[in-house]
Amino acid sequence: MTTSNGGTPFGDRLAAAFDASGHLCVGIDPHEYLLKEWGLPLSAVGAHEFGLRVVEACAGRVGIVKPQVAFYERFGSIGYRVLEDVLVEARAAGLVVLADVKRGDLGSTLEAYGQAWLTPGSPLEADAMTISAYQGFGALAPPLELADQHGKGLFVLSATSNPEATALQTSVIQRETQAGKTVAGGLASRVASWNAEHSAGARLGSIGVVLGATVDFADVGIDLPELAASPGAPILAPGFGHQGAEFGAVRRIFGVAADQAIVTASRSILSAGSGGIAAAIDRQVAELAEAYA
Repeated sequence: MTTSNGGTPFGDRLAAAFDASGHLCVGIDPHEYLLKEWGLPLSAVGAHEFGLRVVEACAGRVGIVKPQVAFYERFGSIGYRVLEDVLVEARAAGLVVLADVKRGDLGSTLEAYGQAWLTPGSPLEADAMTISAYQGFGALAPPLELADQHGKGLFVLSATSNPEATALQTSVIQRETQAGKTVAGGLASRVASWNAEHSAGARLGSIGVVLGATVDFADVGIDLPELAASPGAPILAPGFGHQGAEFGAVRRIFGVAADQAIVTASRSILSAGSGGIAAAIDRQVAELAEAYA
C-alpha cells in the first residue's frame, strides 16, 4: 500500500516499528529540572544537547520518539531552530517521530499547522503530529488530507488523563452522526471510520487517538473493540511510568486494542540522566516485551 505520492503510509511504518523494536515511545521533554539534573544550561543550547543525547540513546533501542514541542517553543525562534536539528537527527536515525504539538484550529489556519509538521522537506517535518478537534472532527479536513497525501499520521486528542478534561470529554454529543456518544467516544469513532475508509486492508490506519493510560475507558465512552477493528487505530498512550500506569499492565488497560498502543514514557526514563538513559530504555523495552509476550 502506498500514498498518493508513492510513499509508505504512516500506519505501515508504525507497524514496522512495533515489529522491529516494540511498543515503547520515548518522550523528548527537556524540563527545566531535567536540564539541571543532566548538567545542561536552561537555554535552547541545553535543550538542543538534551534532545540529541536522547536521540542517540534511542537509536537502535526503540522505534519511536515524541518530542514535546512546548519545551523548545519557550526559547523562541532559536528554540525552534534547535528543534529542527533534533527532528532531523531522529528521522535520520530511523526513528518514527511524533511531534507533540496539540494544534487545534480550523480552515486555512489548521491547514498551515499541518503544512508545518507534515509536509516533506519542511524544517519541522515529523512523521505524525498530535492535534485537537475541539472545533469538531470535520474541522480536521485539511490536515487529514495532508496526512493522506504525504503518508503522515495524526493523533486526535480523545480521552486525555488530566482530570480537568473529564467534564468536557464525557459531555454527550447532541447532533449529527455521533449524537448520544460522549465527545471522547465520538472523536474515537470518527477516527475509526476514517481509517476504515482510507486504509482498508492495512493492519494499522494512519490516524490515531490519544488515550491516557490512567483513564477508565468505559466511563468516558471509548469503544476499544471499535478502535481495534481492522484497520486498527493507533493509540498514543501517555500516563505510564511517572504518571502511574504500570508498563506490565498494558494488555489489561487497553484490552483488544493493546497491540495498537504506543506506550509513551518520558520522565521515568529521562530522570536516569545522560549516563543512565540507555540502561533505563533497555529495562523498559524488556518489561514491555514481557507484557506483550
